[in-house]
Amino acid sequence: MATVTAKEDRPVRPADSARRSRTWQLAHRPESAGISRRAARTALADWQVTGSAADQIVLVVSELVTNAVEHAQPPIALRLEAHTGRGYVRVEVDDGGPATREGAWTASCAVGEHGRGNGIIGLLATDHGSRARTGGVTYWADLSTEPCAEPKSRRGVGRR
Repeated sequence: MATVTAKEDRPVRPADSARRSRTWQLAHRPESAGISRRAARTALADWQVTGSAADQIVLVVSELVTNAVEHAQPPIALRLEAHTGRGYVRVEVDDGGPATREGAWTASCAVGEHGRGNGIIGLLATDHGSRARTGGVTYWADLSTEPCAEPKSRRGVGRR
């Protein structure tokens, strides 16, 4: 069974009085993707982020955690920061840096059966990226808390 621990809401920073966050330490196992989806959905509900906005955030959580399990070394940590006053949630996944070999699922797939996660994140997130840190890499994405946020690839399409 995968291990997950959570830190409850951190103190609020004065610059954003509606900012809340949670962090989970995840086992380096495939089951962590499902555990992270359930944990994220619970946190989002606590923060009143629901509907399609929550669905999109949970999908990005799943993609980033799955990438960490399949392509990186442990440890893995998931962090959600709700900036509800500013209308977005930041998803961050820390990992231990690139693995020397692919995870079991990726290694078992044909080339065309994987590799779409970053494209999905790019379509759903208002911004995303990565940053190197001591001991690994943090991958992050900012997602709107507004229901039915239009993916950025469709903004302006067909409009004059």
